[in-house]
Amino acid sequence: MHTSIVMLYITNQRPSKAYSIYTSSKTWSEAKSFCRQHHTDLTSVRNQTDNQLIQNIINDPHTSVWIGLFSDPWEWPDNSDSGFRFWMSGEPNNVGGSEDCTKANIYLQGEWNDVGCSGPYNFVCHEDELILIQKNLSWTEAVRYCRENHVDLVSVDSQEIQLMVTAVLHQASSAEVWLGLHYYCLMNLWIWVRGEVVCYQNWAPGVQIQVNHCSGENRAGAVQSGGDHYWISLPRSHKLNFICIKYEKKKSYI
Repeated sequence: MHTSIVMLYITNQRPSKAYSIYTSSKTWSEAKSFCRQHHTDLTSVRNQTDNQLIQNIINDPHTSVWIGLFSDPWEWPDNSDSGFRFWMSGEPNNVGGSEDCTKANIYLQGEWNDVGCSGPYNFVCHEDELILIQKNLSWTEAVRYCRENHVDLVSVDSQEIQLMVTAVLHQASSAEVWLGLHYYCLMNLWIWVRGEVVCYQNWAPGVQIQVNHCSGENRAGAVQSGGDHYWISLPRSHKLNFICIKYEKKKSYI
């Protein structure tokens, strides 16, 4: 039996990540497998804000928890490099040549140390707000898929959400990826899928975003999966990967 506390990390009223704290002790591999089965993964800690948040939502200040960092070389479970580090003084020291996993020590302001992967320790899973779908669908089909299986096609209404989109684009199998952005011909403007007018913008330089007549094929917005991840305008009939929002921004757990 395990218990968990789940909280949402809210920034500018938008959740970027849900954390689950599990108080059943597991090895690092068991914890990773559990997180991948029930959430997104064993948590990555990308910056001091993430590290502080984990400290804040763990009730027991005397505990240690598994995080996703492992030595191969040091990287996160999604194979991305670890830029932010919060090692204790003298760590990692790889005692015995077999300390390949990482725990965060809540009793030491969340500082990390490398340990053997057999543990066992409590652990932290995370669930991302966004998911990239590696299916090639038209824009209209992508909207339908997201609404039937998740919440909606993503609206990129801030630099924060653009960075979150960028973080999942490495998984894309198409050169462009649909966003929840479409051209409303009768009013000659671009709007998000839920009706919000576009304020934050990241259009590619020189891209033609205004359509002077309504006789052509309806157009929608996509983000480039490579390069600078700019937005471009494409006919809605194009078949692309797309990004869904996984849960409502007002959702929370206690």
